[in-house]
Formats: sequence, C-alpha cells, structure tokens
Amino acid sequence: MKFCALFSGGKDSTYVLHLAMLKGLEITCLITLKPLREDSWMFHYPSIDFTKLQAKALNLPQIFKVTSGVKGEEIKDLDRAVKEATEKYNVEGIVVGALLSDYQRMNVMMIAEKYGLETYTPLWRKDQKEYIRDVVRHGIKFIITEINAFGLPMKFLGKEITLKDVEEIIRYAEKYKFNPAFEGGEAETLVIDAPMFKKKLRVKGRILRISEFSGRYVIEKVELIDK
Repeated sequence: MKFCALFSGGKDSTYVLHLAMLKGLEITCLITLKPLREDSWMFHYPSIDFTKLQAKALNLPQIFKVTSGVKGEEIKDLDRAVKEATEKYNVEGIVVGALLSDYQRMNVMMIAEKYGLETYTPLWRKDQKEYIRDVVRHGIKFIITEINAFGLPMKFLGKEITLKDVEEIIRYAEKYKFNPAFEGGEAETLVIDAPMFKKKLRVKGRILRISEFSGRYVIEKVELIDK
C-alpha cells in the first residue's frame, strides 16, 4: 500500500516515518501544513519551513501548505492536502505521529475515513518515557529548539539530545511533573539526522532567553551536508 505521512520535522513525525519504513510501507509523499498562528491546535509551528530541507534529505516529494491555524479551518486545509495526496500520488493510507492528543488523532481519522484511507499510528498512547528513549535508540538525532516548562533546563537548547540527556530529562520530568516526551508543549524539536536521511542538516544559531522558564534556539543558518 502507498502511504503519505504527516510531517512536521520534529522527533514524533520523523520517528513514526522511520517505523513505517521499517514496517515496509511505501511512503510516496510527505504532507506538511504551516500554521500562521503559534497556538494551532493541530500543527507544529516552530521550524516548520526547514521541513523542505528534510524532505530533500529523505528524497521524498512534499505537499506543503499554509493554513490559518484557526481551529476548524485548519482541518479543512488538511482535508484539501490529503485529497491532493490521494489524487497526485494514489495514496491508500496516512502515517500519523500522534501520541496523546485525541483532537489531532480523531480529526485525522475522520479525514482518512472520508477518503477510504488506512491509518498507521504506532505511537498512540505509548509510555512516554520508553517512547523518548526509543526515539534516540533508533538513531533519530534531534535538537531542542524551544523550551516552555518549569524544571526543564535551558542548557538543552540547541543541543543534539543523547540517551544520557534523555535520562536526565526524564529525571527532571519526574521531579517537576512535565511530560518527558514534550507532548504538552514543554519543548519543540527539530530532527537533524535519521537512518533514512540521505543527507543531514547542519544547524547554526543562538539561544534567546524569553523568560525564566522559556527560551528559544534561534536558527540563523541551516544547510544539507553529506553524512
């Protein structure tokens, strides 16, 4: 079967794409929606433009659309993007990296049902600690681009996260009661390399402290380089 994959460039959508490929699913295209609002209910906002480079690294075509980010309207935009994927690439299923959000999962499921598509959601309701460990164990290399959580140190901004870092983040999560996989918006990530990438991203930037508990890694330059 031919599948499209919802892709935001972060650890979740990249890891589920990796699992889909390991399972032998034929991925024919990526679908990325760029919201014009940071508070989008459905879509990843930070670093979304860099998915164009990641798509090149994956050697996959990408359907890239801009959406208002307004609740309800963005579902219509996703519907149109999925419709385009079915018509242009003959997809028969959707790969989705949903972890805990019923809102996101149910909306994708309804669109999939509308077009008679299968859904592949292997991350749904996984143990969050084991999940974040598995991401790194499988060779998904990512940096943290934004932190918005009490108890998550700013030292992780812009850093490629190792398994040692993951264990430290889990300890902080247990102490300060935040989600170690960042499903609650505690942090945002950008994948710079993965097993299925033909090239990797080299990222340069600077740390911007926004408040006591929030900060951003402002990316100033990104390029694809040989692995």
